[in-house]
Amino acid sequence: MKPILLALVEGAAVFSGVTAMTALWRPDGVSDVHLAAEILLQALVLSICCIVAFYYNDLYDLYIVRDFEIFLLRLVESLGVAFILIAFSYMLLPETNMANGPFVSSILIIVGVVIPLRAATYTIMRRPAFWSRVVIVGASDLVADLIRETRNRPNAGLSILGVVDDRTPGDTAIFGVPILGPITDVSRILAESRPDRIVVGLSERRGRLPVRALLEAKARGARIEEATQVYEALTGKMALESLMPSALIFDSGYWKSRVVLTTGRLTSMIVSVVGLLATAPLMAVIAVIIKLDSVGPALFIQERIGRHGQPFRLIKFRTMQLASGPHSEWVQENQDRITRVGRWLRTFRLDELPQFINILRGDMNLVGPRPHPVANLALFFEHIPYYSIRCSVRPGVTGWAQIRYGYANNLDEEIEKMRYDLFYIKRMSPLFDLRIVFDSVKTVMFGRGAQSVELYNEQVAKAS
Repeated sequence: MKPILLALVEGAAVFSGVTAMTALWRPDGVSDVHLAAEILLQALVLSICCIVAFYYNDLYDLYIVRDFEIFLLRLVESLGVAFILIAFSYMLLPETNMANGPFVSSILIIVGVVIPLRAATYTIMRRPAFWSRVVIVGASDLVADLIRETRNRPNAGLSILGVVDDRTPGDTAIFGVPILGPITDVSRILAESRPDRIVVGLSERRGRLPVRALLEAKARGARIEEATQVYEALTGKMALESLMPSALIFDSGYWKSRVVLTTGRLTSMIVSVVGLLATAPLMAVIAVIIKLDSVGPALFIQERIGRHGQPFRLIKFRTMQLASGPHSEWVQENQDRITRVGRWLRTFRLDELPQFINILRGDMNLVGPRPHPVANLALFFEHIPYYSIRCSVRPGVTGWAQIRYGYANNLDEEIEKMRYDLFYIKRMSPLFDLRIVFDSVKTVMFGRGAQSVELYNEQVAKAS
């Protein structure tokens, strides 16, 4: 089940339950329109606070909250966050304040609704009858990665029946799944197994792609997909090693309409103006604290790579001691230079606040790939595949790679971040930008390191 669908279903159920319970506590019933509107508003505020708390505690990320037991543990923490949000909502909207009886009953209703719904969700997702039966044609490194990622995501709803390939004669299994037979027998294999989805993972297709068999399977209702597309959907990043230049050239996803670009730019401008006005007092306080904590200016200005590779001067709060000479641009190699205040600012991403000025100047957008130092430009163009595509859009204050991976400390990690950046550029849209902003707020509110998702990926990979 998609996270947004799960949130909508649970949100509707919670709202309905709280509305009914609040109405039942009225001794005289719902006698007029004004009273009905008050009840609906109270139920709406309570429901929104709970759903937001669930979202910011990853209850809708079925990769992290992968089973019912983990859900129950996180639900307790989420309710604590919900109570804080409800208290703030009562301060802002006193008319939404509920009496103790209806409030306690509503919380019990929320728990009583959400727990069975989520239990049913996990039960349904784990039933083979609801899985897509998948046959993979071809054996390659990408196929190996795809199979591993599928195992790490038990709620993805994919059941891999096996691999069709003729490069491993005599073997009965590859990458931990059965070998169904050679490509020459693919018509028979597909006719017998009747897969819902066929994933093509051939590293070399010339003369090997079973076109007729795939067309016949498609006519029977099977969904034909490239392994790169499935990998992207599962992981939220691109399989760089398997990308063909022709795919990038002809893929329309990397071409953005004026509407998308203009919407992103206008949104960024509005947010930057509001952000500067709202955070001006906070930035003044931060500047003073930086000056008191260490020697040097409050602001750090550095040449960064902008759109089309053009340099611009990025503005941040200074988080490190001033360098006495030439130094590396990697964060890990400068850990000893990070100040006490700087470490705190980095945790909550508050060092990025002055970049609202860069947005107003046209250097950046609110969302986009993070701009790299100009000093690393030659290195990245030489060693990172398709780096020029990354430079085709304005860099951002926050981005998909930032919330999914975080800081890079060497070239290999920059390449890993590039996978996320290309994924963002391909799927860039106002809704995707909105999701990234929400996830960025999660990082700021809870002080989570942006590498938490990637670290979790590594833990899951080791466990599997």
